[in-house]
Amino acid sequence: MVYKGAISINRIRYLLEGMRILIAEDEYPIALSYKRALEKNKHDVLLTPNGEECIKTYTVHYLTQLSQTNRSRTSSSSEPSAQQQQQQQQLPVFDAIILDYKMPKKNGMEVAKEILDFNPHERIIFASAYVKETLVDSVKDLKRIVELMQKPFDAQALIDTVEDKSIYESLDALNINVKKIKDLEPTHGQISELLEGLRDIMKGRTF
Repeated sequence: MVYKGAISINRIRYLLEGMRILIAEDEYPIALSYKRALEKNKHDVLLTPNGEECIKTYTVHYLTQLSQTNRSRTSSSSEPSAQQQQQQQQLPVFDAIILDYKMPKKNGMEVAKEILDFNPHERIIFASAYVKETLVDSVKDLKRIVELMQKPFDAQALIDTVEDKSIYESLDALNINVKKIKDLEPTHGQISELLEGLRDIMKGRTF
């Protein structure tokens, strides 16, 4: 289902400037289809074939951004406050990180956990055929809900989801409910409620 809504200001900016996107997908034809679809909209896409390579690539870019931030701070005439330093260090490295849920070496959930340990403000999107299982693991392992796209999905659904930053911004409200789940062991009813809430936020594009 393709969502036909108003184009947000953020999406207009993305269409003009492009986004930086990191993808981990072990099936190359699928990864290539993602890359081609997103590059048609002038986005900068990096592909990695498994979880370990994704972490390596992310780490390199994370450290590069941190180094650039430190150099900029050193050359600045005024010393930034502690809050400004923290904000600079917590800037997302990528506009979106798309992770296949089932991958060799390290699965998508393991990769997401490591990336979010580096920077909890990164935007993670899982591509998974098992949305309910992925949601449960997200609550247990990440202690939060992240975006989900149910495989298989078409190119337009991918583009619409990635360019719709309002989804990520809306997750905070849904994650309030995650914090209320005792011992992070959600009941069937709680999972159904969270899944329905996520479906609404993601505008029912793929599940």
